[in-house]
Order: sequence, then structure tokens, then C-alpha cells
Amino acid sequence: MLSLLELFRILSSFSPKRQSLQKAPWDDYVEWAVPQGLAPLAAYNLEYRFAGGGAPEWARDRLLGIYQGLLNDNVMKLVNFKRSVDGLEGRRVVLLGAASFAEVLYPHVAFRPVAEIRLLLPPADVQPMAGFLKSAEFKPVQESPGEGLPPDLVVSDNRTAILLHGRLTGDAQADAELLGRAKPAKVYGPSMYRLGAEDALLVQVLFAARAGFDVPFIEWVDLRELALTVADAAQVKERAASWNLDRALYSALQVVSRLFPEAAEAAAKLTPGLALPVRKLLDVGVVDPVAVVGKKTTARPAEALRAMLTAS
Repeated sequence: MLSLLELFRILSSFSPKRQSLQKAPWDDYVEWAVPQGLAPLAAYNLEYRFAGGGAPEWARDRLLGIYQGLLNDNVMKLVNFKRSVDGLEGRRVVLLGAASFAEVLYPHVAFRPVAEIRLLLPPADVQPMAGFLKSAEFKPVQESPGEGLPPDLVVSDNRTAILLHGRLTGDAQADAELLGRAKPAKVYGPSMYRLGAEDALLVQVLFAARAGFDVPFIEWVDLRELALTVADAAQVKERAASWNLDRALYSALQVVSRLFPEAAEAAAKLTPGLALPVRKLLDVGVVDPVAVVGKKTTARPAEALRAMLTAS
């Protein structure tokens, strides 16, 4: 009998080992995995890697339906976005998060849900970018900042929300350097860029930490793949320290290691050195409650620990 954790690992893998999944906790898995953004990747693995794997018909049908719907939704969003920004020239706009990962990190664009599109750009370009997007029917919308790292402005065409960030790290120079290191994403036009793996990893950790690590589990798949992709561990550690993100980075990488043993070695190379008492505090207060498969809501770290994660 497979455990829920084992089933999660198998169905979130990009190269799962073929085996029978008949004796697996399908009721618990499907109910939990769908809101976690895991259904499309799981559906593909079940149908095309495992030929069903012995899963019940209802589970296969539900997961496959989400996969097919998300494929259409992602393609529509990304093609429409490309059309909207392809003519933008002379600017530097960085595509963040899911919209970038769906095409760069994942083997297929349908595997990674793209709920919204996040962009980083110089603070002075936020309003001009919103003005430019009006020609594609994107208009400013009111959105409650809530928790996490709120954007400077949100625009929407009533189908796709675009979140415009003029600030990320809390340090204007660090943000400018982040923009400067980005690499061209020519498929979206001459003004569009993507972060390298080192910066993308840290930005994802920053977003997760500001949300108290209460994030859908597909984001841990993102971080797994980023950790496996990073080429320069020293740069990651150096930038994490300069962004006051070393404790958040430690916590995130510990979660990745617990969820995905195949990424533990890569994560260990990226893990910043912290004092033993700090590591123990983060393990108990952050990592232990977060790295639990099957919970409908993540047990959030205490307020003091959350502040400690992104102290500036």
C-alpha cells in the first residue's frame, strides 16, 4: 500500500518509475492534489507514463479533465500575453514565476498552472506599462494586498490578471541588479526577460516566505526543479545573505529535501550555514509544519518566526 507521500512523489516526478498504483490512497490524494495545482502533472504521468497505473476510473477522469482544461487555459493566457507585449520596445520587463516556469522548467506547458502573470520592471515603468497594456484591454483593478508580497499594480482583461512589481527585495540597488542580470525571453518580444535559475530560486523563496510558506505544493515542485538547475551555489548564498533571505532559503531547501529525496543533494549545496540553535528553531517552527503532504491548509509558522524569515 502506497502512502500519500509516496504517491505525491511519484506523480509529481518528471521521470517516475513505472509501477502499479492500484493500492494507493486515491480519495485522499485527488481531494488534496487538485487545489494544490498538482492535477495536470499527475494526470499526464498516470495516462502517458503509467497507462492508468491501476488508478480508479473516476480519479483518472477527474485529473485528465483538469489537465485538458489547463492546457487550453495556459496556451490562451500565454499567447494572448505575447500578443499584448510583442510590440513593446526599449524597456526591460522580467517575467516571474509560473508563466516563466511553465515553459522553462516544466517539460510541457500544461503541467504548471498559470493563475496569473507576474512582471518585474523598474518602478518608474509600472504606470507606463499599465498604460501600454490598455491597448490590449488590460485595465487597472482593485485588489486587496492581503499577505505575501503585493504588486504595485494589477491589470486585467477579465480573463488574465497581470501583476506589476516595481519592487521585490526591499533594496532598490538589489532590484536593479536583478533586472540587469535577467536574460532575454525573445519569444515574448524585444523587451521581455527571464531570471536565471539562481535569481529565480531566490525570488520564489522570497514570495513563499512573505506568504508564511502557505503556498500550493506545485510551488515546491518549482523549487525542486530550480534547485536542480542552479549552477552557481555560491552566488545563491551570497545573494540570499545580502537580501536577508538566508533563513528563508534554509527553510525552503529543507522542505524541498524532505519532500523530494532526489533533490536533497542539490539542496544541501545551496543551503546557507546558520547557527545550530537557529536551524533547530526553523526546523521545528517552519519546516516541520510545512513539509506535510495531505493537509488542506498549511500550518503557518508563528508570527515571530514569519518575521524572522524575511527580516530586513
